Amino acid sequence: MCRFLRFFVAGAVVQPLENLNLLVVEDHHDLASTVIEFLESMGATVDYAADGMTALHVAKQADFDVIIMDVMLPGIDGFSLCKQMREQDHKQTPILMMTARDELADKLNGFEVGADDYVVKPFDLPELVARVRSLHKRNAGVQVNQQISVDDITLDLGTHTVQRGGEVITVTPVGFEILAALLRQAPNIVSREELEHKLWGDDLPASDTLRSQIYKLRKALDKPFAEKLLHTIAGTGYRIGKADSDGSATS
Repeated sequence: MCRFLRFFVAGAVVQPLENLNLLVVEDHHDLASTVIEFLESMGATVDYAADGMTALHVAKQADFDVIIMDVMLPGIDGFSLCKQMREQDHKQTPILMMTARDELADKLNGFEVGADDYVVKPFDLPELVARVRSLHKRNAGVQVNQQISVDDITLDLGTHTVQRGGEVITVTPVGFEILAALLRQAPNIVSREELEHKLWGDDLPASDTLRSQIYKLRKALDKPFAEKLLHTIAGTGYRIGKADSDGSATS
């Protein structure tokens, strides 16, 4: 067994990947081979890139349900690769990062450039499959041809796009789901617990993950505009819309 993987508990139930189309970006060939073989055994179709530049080319040639990438890559590292896919290539594909560095700063950096989830080496293959399934389910579970609008924000569930004031706003898949939840309940407050449950179910991530995603969404949604619409309600949760007259909404 590759040193970056762990044996998993016998009898663990692993749900199939239902013909998902995946891209694995990993320069460690033994790890990549083991991961790809397991993903394919679970029903996925897997493409492979051993470096960042190849991954950029492959990702432009095909649509993937989830991209799984290592942080430490030759040529262009995973952070830079993720950022370029989001900001230059406008890829909205869910991205799951694999890293041997269990450092908070690295995770926050990954979320900042557009990663949707993390798995830390060594990891169990069933955990990787579960995270891939969760990302795909969250990204694919949108309704077609339905728009939600609040103030000058319009979210299209069919095309998976966001506009504010007529300008297209690039958000991560997790940010899209957060924004959809807030818009559906606007101008009401959505609690932190409710958002976490909508996004991750019972498999809650580290406590700072939602805060990082909110920060990323606020940066994309509010920073270019004079009026701030995404508000943190201290001790309660978050809301979308113009600030309350009592000043309870704080950005």
